[in-house]
Amino acid sequence: MRGVVFDGKQVRVVDDLEVRDPGPGEVLVGIAAAGLCHSDLSVVDGTIPFPAPVVLGHEGAGVVEAVGPGVVHVVPGDHVALSTLANCGACADCDRGRPTMCRKAIGMPGRPFSRGGRPLFQFASNSSFAERTVVKAVQAVKIPKDIPLTSAALMGCGVLTGVGAVLNRAKVDRGDTVVVIGTGGIGLNVLQGARIAGALTIVAVDTNPEKETVARRFGATHFLSSTEAVREVLPTGADHVFECVGHTGLVRAAIDLLDRHGQAVLLGMTAPKAEAGFLPAAMFLDKSILGCRYGSSRPQKDIALYAELYRAGTLLLDELVTRTYPVEDFARAAGDAEGGRVARGVLTF
Repeated sequence: MRGVVFDGKQVRVVDDLEVRDPGPGEVLVGIAAAGLCHSDLSVVDGTIPFPAPVVLGHEGAGVVEAVGPGVVHVVPGDHVALSTLANCGACADCDRGRPTMCRKAIGMPGRPFSRGGRPLFQFASNSSFAERTVVKAVQAVKIPKDIPLTSAALMGCGVLTGVGAVLNRAKVDRGDTVVVIGTGGIGLNVLQGARIAGALTIVAVDTNPEKETVARRFGATHFLSSTEAVREVLPTGADHVFECVGHTGLVRAAIDLLDRHGQAVLLGMTAPKAEAGFLPAAMFLDKSILGCRYGSSRPQKDIALYAELYRAGTLLLDELVTRTYPVEDFARAAGDAEGGRVARGVLTF
């Protein structure tokens, strides 16, 4: 079968991948569509250290082909969106409703794939850049069949991360003021999360002026080309500032833009050893800096919610899909993503 493999030096689209059958508590999914997220590209450029060879992809949707013993919530033929959380469901963090903190779901990649008899790692417990993948049952979230799979795929990462950061982590409230730095796939979902939460002023910041139209469509009330201009809109600062780029200078800017009792939420992935500075004295007015993994999501609950918000016309999914590419055009999709020419490019099988 076809898939996108990174061997530690280069990325190739291959056609001789194999994946094992699902075991107990696992699901075999035929992938229909998978969004190309910058996290995939970050594995390739080394920003996210990951063992190789690895099958890339982590934002996918498809159709259940087989289930292992003990799986009862999905059956063959069901449409599913896939999460990256292979959480155990039994530890203290899972029991508290914090599956993103499950220690059994982080740093222990499996190897369900093989090529020429050699095992390959699975990226983010998902590897949706393959025609078929095996995931833990908890990762397969049943969705209505009337949601296009090219759109549904994006719920598995970009929507969970961006909208979840607003609703779950920051808990933005009605009337709050929000600044979103960076309007790529994650930033656009932060914008629409803020709109859904009822934020009054939503300022999008991006150096690319061509992104203004789509930013406003997703919820921005203002669009600026630099963080320096934010104080002209919000003289006392913002209640919430989301850094969605992963640049240490912008982390500092996010903190500096906070109003009293404001919080900066860090979503962009910096290099592992990158350091950012700020003025500690400025934090004594009850300000906070929040990390956020995967939107602090509970995928089985949140994806079901987002699916219904989409069907109600509240959550935008189709509008996120700028372009689709056959998987063989991975290089072109990656180039468009790196060049900022798409909100989300989606690979199809």
